[in-house]
Amino acid sequence: MTSHTCSGRRQLLKGMLAGGALCTTCLSRAISANRPQIVDIANRTVPLDFPVKRVILGDGPLAYIVALLQPENPFANIIGWGDNFRAADLGGYSAYQARFPAIDHIPTFRGSNVGAIDIELAISLEPDVVILNLSSLPAAQSSGLMRHLADANIPVVFVDFRTKMFENTTRSITIMGELLGRADRAADFIQFRQTQIERIITPLKKIKHHPTVMIERAAGLYDDCCLSYGNGNFGQLVATAGGDNIGAHWLFSTFGTLHPEQVIASNPDIIIVTGANWSLYSPAGDWINLGPGANLEEGRARLSKLMERPAYRALSAVTNKQVHAIWHPFYDNPYHFIAMQQIAKWLHPDIFSDLDPAATFKELHQRFLPVTYQSGYWLSLNENV
Repeated sequence: MTSHTCSGRRQLLKGMLAGGALCTTCLSRAISANRPQIVDIANRTVPLDFPVKRVILGDGPLAYIVALLQPENPFANIIGWGDNFRAADLGGYSAYQARFPAIDHIPTFRGSNVGAIDIELAISLEPDVVILNLSSLPAAQSSGLMRHLADANIPVVFVDFRTKMFENTTRSITIMGELLGRADRAADFIQFRQTQIERIITPLKKIKHHPTVMIERAAGLYDDCCLSYGNGNFGQLVATAGGDNIGAHWLFSTFGTLHPEQVIASNPDIIIVTGANWSLYSPAGDWINLGPGANLEEGRARLSKLMERPAYRALSAVTNKQVHAIWHPFYDNPYHFIAMQQIAKWLHPDIFSDLDPAATFKELHQRFLPVTYQSGYWLSLNENV
């Protein structure tokens, strides 16, 4: 970053703090001329210099893709991020904090949505780029974040590991690899990912039975039952793993709420709930702690308690112990194919008897990540499964 650009951003920040507004359209156009460009996942052509040196992650869990692309010192160029990496997955954050304690000093933006980003703080950090999730685009526009960052000549790049997991993940990994100057490593991971996905898709081509699945989002974190998924996100993982997601019959968006009576009437063959270490969100909640090193015996007891709620207690899946829990953060990071392998194994145990998702995840850690694999990412009510 040139001193001229930094000075301009400081002047803009002073103007904002004073209640004024600066129009830097001409300056932005001049700076953008002849710069390299990248086309982000929102199909926006973004001029910026890369590899980038100073990065803001608008959503904290984007740290997962950064870690696999530059494992030797993954967060050295992260100058700000959403605090939901820590708050929404304390177990995962702690695993990285133990190896890289300096991450505790990275400035954070509080809140779970992009509208909570402190615009003045973001500009004062003088980033080369702000990286946001595609799902944040409407909020980034309506909150004024996009306008203020454009005025400060700070590029914004959108990626997506959440909204359209299979359609956008490969391109998003490629974008991140280009931004960080790690294109070759991104390509290696994409190949690994595709190989692991094919291990599911190919055997399932001949199946005729698709067991019905109820998947509850963040079970026990909220008082009400039952948050679930439509055709997107974990709902898409269930469908790709050979299941019939009951939420897709009732919900017409990625996320939504099913009434307990809808769950009872559907009488699903299999129940899956998501969980993580949410002690910073709800210390006394009934959620299931999953993630690296989680206590699975304690988690199984909590899962059993969750199945005593009215929506579940009379279901045949509970009687037959066809009940499982899986790490919630799989829903918005590039490792979600690990979840798909485990779900496929639960849904079609005969077809996937030789598949070992834990071994796949361990290999991912060994080849791509700077932290050691620990078990604790899923469990079943039947501990023999």
